Amino acid sequence: MAASSRFSLAAARCSLLLIAAALVLVLLSHGAHGHGAGLSSSFYDGSCPGTRDIVRRVIQDARVADARIPASLIRLHFHDCFVNGCDGSLLLDDDLQAAIMTEKKVIANNRSARGFNVVDDIKRALENACPDIVSCADILALAAEISVELAGGPSWSVPLGHRDGTTTNIESANNLPSPFDPLETLQEKFRNVGLDDTDLVALQGAHTFGRTQCQFTQRNCTARQRAGALVNLDGVTPNVFDNKYYSNLLRGRAQLPSDQVMLSDPVAAVTTAPIVRRFSDSQKDFFKNFATSMIKMGNISPLTGRDGEIRKNCRRVNKKSY
Repeated sequence: MAASSRFSLAAARCSLLLIAAALVLVLLSHGAHGHGAGLSSSFYDGSCPGTRDIVRRVIQDARVADARIPASLIRLHFHDCFVNGCDGSLLLDDDLQAAIMTEKKVIANNRSARGFNVVDDIKRALENACPDIVSCADILALAAEISVELAGGPSWSVPLGHRDGTTTNIESANNLPSPFDPLETLQEKFRNVGLDDTDLVALQGAHTFGRTQCQFTQRNCTARQRAGALVNLDGVTPNVFDNKYYSNLLRGRAQLPSDQVMLSDPVAAVTTAPIVRRFSDSQKDFFKNFATSMIKMGNISPLTGRDGEIRKNCRRVNKKSY
């Protein structure tokens, strides 16, 4: 009887261990949302080892014809990750059949989000090399890093393995950070996705290159400018990724109101202003923190494992009809 009981107890323990192991495998395969679980910079090393080179080549070609492309691509990644997490939802077009309403037409993106054609070119090149392997969400993450590096900024190991979402979120897209947000609103929007004041100041530093429409600037459009006329975000080095942006803030010359508030807002003195001064004093410090914050942003609510899909066309969810 005693031997039988010991055998039953051992069998029960063995069963519990097997169940626990099975649960661990399930968690690993699906990933843990919000913490970047399941993501790795070496994700495509075996399945599509030329991924980064392909993305880089397409961006280099596009940059020759349009110097704004690097800044436009990093903005796509930013606006994607702040809505539904980094799942490529921003890339989806209107699709009545799939009940999808595009995020491209919300105020923050309409007539300002651009570079979608370059993403299409990257996707085509990757599908030719490695069909059904690289997600559109990962294309945005890689394109952002490569764009910064090509413009003279830092490089970093991009966490890869995101899968593409099959829905959009218009309500969340309508709440993207705005050029006219006061500092406390910006801080709240960043906190809501797990980013702190250092991340806010660092990521706003992406405005060190690129253009914006004059109606979004502190000075608005002049009498000689039509609405929609483009203005350099950094008048000193508009196509270079550097820390001149922070020097502009210290001189009161930021183009966007949401940039200048990081220094001028009453709560800035004990929150964001010291970080602005630190990054202005040290480009090395800015680059290091920018890379760290980009990795944190890329880890917002990823779809991994069996969640989501790998879209064949970044503008459409996968369907037989497509």
